[in-house]
Amino acid sequence: MDITKKRIVVTGGAGFLGQHVVARLRQMGCRHLTVPRSAQYDLSTETDIVRLIKDAKPEIVVHLAALVGGIGANRHNPGSFLYKNLIMGTQLIEQSRQHGVEKFLMAGTICAYPKHTPVPFKESALWDGYPEETNAPYGLAKKILITQLQAYKQQYGFEGNNVLIVNLFGPGDNFDLDTSHVIPALIRKCIEARNRNDKAVKVWGTGKPTREFLYVEDAARAVGLAIEKLDTPDPVNIGTGVETPIAELVHTIAKLTRFKGAIEFEPNQPDGQPRRCLDVTRAKELLGFTAETTLEQGLAKTIAWFEGQQSKKLAA
Repeated sequence: MDITKKRIVVTGGAGFLGQHVVARLRQMGCRHLTVPRSAQYDLSTETDIVRLIKDAKPEIVVHLAALVGGIGANRHNPGSFLYKNLIMGTQLIEQSRQHGVEKFLMAGTICAYPKHTPVPFKESALWDGYPEETNAPYGLAKKILITQLQAYKQQYGFEGNNVLIVNLFGPGDNFDLDTSHVIPALIRKCIEARNRNDKAVKVWGTGKPTREFLYVEDAARAVGLAIEKLDTPDPVNIGTGVETPIAELVHTIAKLTRFKGAIEFEPNQPDGQPRRCLDVTRAKELLGFTAETTLEQGLAKTIAWFEGQQSKKLAA
């Protein structure tokens, strides 16, 4: 598909991944981009969705808007995480179908995978069990939207696609310790501890679980490829295929932030899913996508960006 002349709506386009996706689409030559803001369009309200579609007249909808957060945020707001993500997605898909949108691409989540999925996670294992409890409401909401896209393809011939994106990190991430994911939280903790000359940094859990991390600019490139090439409603994993223990991640961040103190794990706090690592074969086959940025390269760029932002705040 030649997307350069298409009218494209990117929900969540002002968010972390969204900003990078919009920049990538502009690099690809896309000129007709609409990024709806929540102050103007409430995507949990059907009338606002209809108004957005009538205003922007999109031929392609890229749905990145989501209510997201780390383990703590998911534990404290399970109802909100389920309702907001489900209602935004299901109504946007339905109204896109009714208004003749040519292609709908949704960013899913690997939180949808069962808690004890064999590593590496294959897309075929998605329905083999219940998600990890701490983020199950969010994962299940996204899982239902996958089913909706598959059902709409079968019944209506609606072109809906879904990419399951692994844990993202990079410049522009959320560094709020109450709502952030593991990498920005650890970066901020280590830098602040270094600046205070703290003797130790406390880290939730045992450090034993593994995760896979994808630099956000690689993710944006994958989304661009999916818009151009993906033609199946069945989900496609987007990641690096590299598994990293949390303990190793923490020590790498400590090294890169020049924090010299101790790392103290808190085993009384939840670990989350035991292991996460994706089989990225289908992304390579269907999209020609392979991640280009290593974890350490991406961490160095992210730390430099965050410290730059902190310097600007102090200067102001």
